[in-house]
Amino acid sequence: MHPHHLLVASLSLLATAAVAQPQYAWVGTYNPNGEGLYRFTVDPQTGALGEKKLVSPLPNAAQLTVSHDGKTLYLASEAEKGVIQALRIGADGELTELNQVASGGAGPVYVSLTPEGRHLLVANYASGSIAVLPVKADGSLGEARDTHQDQGEPGAAKPEAAVEGSFAASDHNGPHAHMIASDPSGKFVFSTDLGLDRIYQYRFDGQSGKLTPNDPPFISASSKGAGPRHFVFTPKGDGLWLINEESSTLTWYALDKTSGTLKAGKTISSLPKEYKGTSFAAGLALSADGQQLYVANRLHNSIAHFRVTADGTLVHQDDVWTRGDYPRSLTLDQQGRWLYVMNQRSDNITRFRVAPDGTLSFEPDYTPVGSPSQMVISTGP
Repeated sequence: MHPHHLLVASLSLLATAAVAQPQYAWVGTYNPNGEGLYRFTVDPQTGALGEKKLVSPLPNAAQLTVSHDGKTLYLASEAEKGVIQALRIGADGELTELNQVASGGAGPVYVSLTPEGRHLLVANYASGSIAVLPVKADGSLGEARDTHQDQGEPGAAKPEAAVEGSFAASDHNGPHAHMIASDPSGKFVFSTDLGLDRIYQYRFDGQSGKLTPNDPPFISASSKGAGPRHFVFTPKGDGLWLINEESSTLTWYALDKTSGTLKAGKTISSLPKEYKGTSFAAGLALSADGQQLYVANRLHNSIAHFRVTADGTLVHQDDVWTRGDYPRSLTLDQQGRWLYVMNQRSDNITRFRVAPDGTLSFEPDYTPVGSPSQMVISTGP
């Protein structure tokens, strides 16, 4: 064989080896339509999901995250006595349970790892509490190192910033922690409380796993009854975008990297300006380069696409029909080529190709799964 052909052959073998590394999509669901946690393979070329398998029967196994090295999966049962499972991911995608611990409250609705991966942060919706669980060397979890109970007057029952005709009001009857995450530096932690219309601010000690309320300990939502839900940090960690569930608004918060405190900036609607009636904003996803922001609107059943300009301003690009009902969360794949939508009420996952400029185009291959809540993608060893 000609040396040039040998080189081409060896390069193609390398390319095949790189592509051959299996990717798995893990999908958490709600009972009864969903029966637990499902595993899918991800086609490296097309992004299509295949080989569906139920891999954990944990009830209402709706919230999950994967360790930074892709070896451990953390799965929350959104039950009255919340539990978190730590599961080892084998080379073939098989799961082995490491252990199971209490979530530090009731109804865990969000789990995230700190940047160094040594602590798991949990938001417990039903009890309105947050918890910090230590991650041991083998990936298993310890009992909560710290817990904090949200307390205060419930927020306004009706969202003042919602569009005309909206009846999007829910759970302003007490504390309901909805999300918790560390900033990219690992020094600060923020949690939202939908019921109290607050964003809590903490300083975080990565050694002890303790949270100390910052000054001020919380800030109010951008409008009364807004229902702060999920947020995403910029890649630089100088701020975050937060979606308000009841008002269907998106608020920018600048983050002071010294004090770890947030300052509210501009708020815009996540819905088209013509829209009237009820909708509940849900998940959001930011591209790795921080230039494209996508928001899920439940009832309007759309993905709002915003482009982030150089000065951080959001410019509305499009409203894309999800092809399903009640999109609860959005997942971008690791290369940012595909966007997956968890359509909770239509019991399916839809997939969109992401163009270099962030534009979405629907790929017509629905993936059936009962009441999908959240999806994370891991790469095999």
